[in-house]
Amino acid sequence: MSNLLDRTLETLEQKLLRGDPLNGPIAASKPLTGDGSIAGYRDAPRGKPAAVLIPILAGAPGLSIFFTQRPETMKEHPGQIAFPGGSQDQGDKTLTDTALREAKEEIGLDPGLVRIIGSLSPYQTITGYRVTPVIGLVQQTFTPTLDAREVADAFEAPLGFFLDKANVQKHTAIYQGQPRRYYAFDYQGRFIWGATAAMLINLREALLAYAGVEE
Repeated sequence: MSNLLDRTLETLEQKLLRGDPLNGPIAASKPLTGDGSIAGYRDAPRGKPAAVLIPILAGAPGLSIFFTQRPETMKEHPGQIAFPGGSQDQGDKTLTDTALREAKEEIGLDPGLVRIIGSLSPYQTITGYRVTPVIGLVQQTFTPTLDAREVADAFEAPLGFFLDKANVQKHTAIYQGQPRRYYAFDYQGRFIWGATAAMLINLREALLAYAGVEE
């Protein structure tokens, strides 16, 4: 890990633990907006409102991100690595409420343990959802309780891995007869791709701006 990345992570941890707010969606100056735009064709103009929680865990040996893996039996995105989240319900006053509710349901994360830092720009998925990533800091240790209907597995990965541009992969596949370009990360054999990888790239840019790092 480079000295710059070490310093960036130290600054991030200090600001996160103080509760300094992220500067909203404008923190990522050129965010990836959706699966379609990455693939080279227009995203659908609207999607069903949804939200995910990006849980950043603060603890030894440092900051990490908590991920889930969807069961192979799920109708949409089977087996993919994701963040806890889902569609906005009528009872959710805000998309932050959606993200916290889904995290509680999927991984047993008590909303009282989460300090909301901010959110990223909405991301349009190819399956018709407009997803708002909500960033939450979790300072206390929690024991995940996985809902087997929605989560087959869960794991943590160091935040620094996703801040290192060298770990970003680009791939191309054919989807509905058209070439689809997408981003991915490979963390210890865990292949993180699609919308989740794109959100991680947006998170990277936002956090670097948050830490005051210019590339």
